[in-house]
Amino acid sequence: MSHPAIPRRALLAGLGLGSLAAAVPAWAAGSVKLPLPGGPDLRDLTTVFPGKGPMILQRTRPPLLETPFEVFDQGVFTPNDRFYVRWHWASIPTEVDANAYRLKVRGHVDRELALSLDELARLPRFEIAAVNQCSGNSRSLFEPRVPGAQWANGSMGNARWTGVRLKDVLDRAGVKAGAVQVRFSGLDEPVVDDAPDFKKSLDLDHARNGEVMLAYAMNGEQLPLLNGFPLRLVVPGWYSTYWVKMLSDIEVLDKPDDQYWMKTAYRIPDVPGATIKPGQTGYKTMPINRMVPRAFVTNLRDGAQAMAGSPVAVRGIAFGGDSGLKTVEISTDGGGTWSPAKLGADEGPYSFRRFEGDLPAFAAGTHAIKVRCTNTNGRAQPMDRVWNGAGFMQNGVETVSLHVA
Repeated sequence: MSHPAIPRRALLAGLGLGSLAAAVPAWAAGSVKLPLPGGPDLRDLTTVFPGKGPMILQRTRPPLLETPFEVFDQGVFTPNDRFYVRWHWASIPTEVDANAYRLKVRGHVDRELALSLDELARLPRFEIAAVNQCSGNSRSLFEPRVPGAQWANGSMGNARWTGVRLKDVLDRAGVKAGAVQVRFSGLDEPVVDDAPDFKKSLDLDHARNGEVMLAYAMNGEQLPLLNGFPLRLVVPGWYSTYWVKMLSDIEVLDKPDDQYWMKTAYRIPDVPGATIKPGQTGYKTMPINRMVPRAFVTNLRDGAQAMAGSPVAVRGIAFGGDSGLKTVEISTDGGGTWSPAKLGADEGPYSFRRFEGDLPAFAAGTHAIKVRCTNTNGRAQPMDRVWNGAGFMQNGVETVSLHVA
């Protein structure tokens, strides 16, 4: 079976997008209210970043842009121009010469490679739907507050990714016996000389599982510069710290990676759910890895109004994390009883999935609507919110208050 190459025009279009810093006086485009513990409630919106519509501004250098939550009510695939952005270092190329670009493959291999985009496009085409979620999504909800980017629930997005399997690239290089991990880095650079270049590693078996891929397109369009053009590593079911953007270097290692971004940064308590008590010490840590299940109401905001005696329709999105979605349940009595929601189309085990439910008429007063999901591995969301010092892996059951009068 032949696999069509992506059109060359799709690879080369959209260059010369100008500065990504956007640190100009006119970056604000209104504000959005986020009811976060301890505030501040108001966050600025910006429209000045290339290829992006209105986004919640977390930081300008490096760009940290959050997807406004109402976008997730519009469909299970997050539009490219509203897809969140998160970089580690501010030294990011503002344009990429697609003709000159080469992906290096080196290290413990039989043949070192320097692959052009055209050469990559001639490899078998692969496509998968997968959620990309920042490790610190929902960090602003942690109580007590922890340091780091104070995301609400919008540092996530779902896309249909198109590209080539990492396995096919590694097979072309020929992995030598004794290889244990594969390390990835991109075109972004540290802002000071002694800072560690951003690199992440996967175990060899994981890297070669046929799902990890190099994406050159998302949602049927060229990969945006801010989301990693010309290539982005896609690691379905794992947190986005591994999804290296502007991928430029693949190194096969014959020993475990002990550099900063694996040994020190992005580590979680090695306990169930990665949750501990504030101030707790003496626990082991491990690199963050698989995502956990989450469900969100998207058509009702916290504090929404409804009429007494009238039924209430609820809809939202959910995903299983590192596996498919089995069930979504809705509770209107604080978690005492649960009713199954109706699931929408299944776009694959790593994708968002729509759910819907019709709630009975409420009496006057304030009611708490809770949603929880369980994945196909049998893992359910915890009722209580997660806490750890890094603000990672939040997936406690979400609650939306409904005021009925």
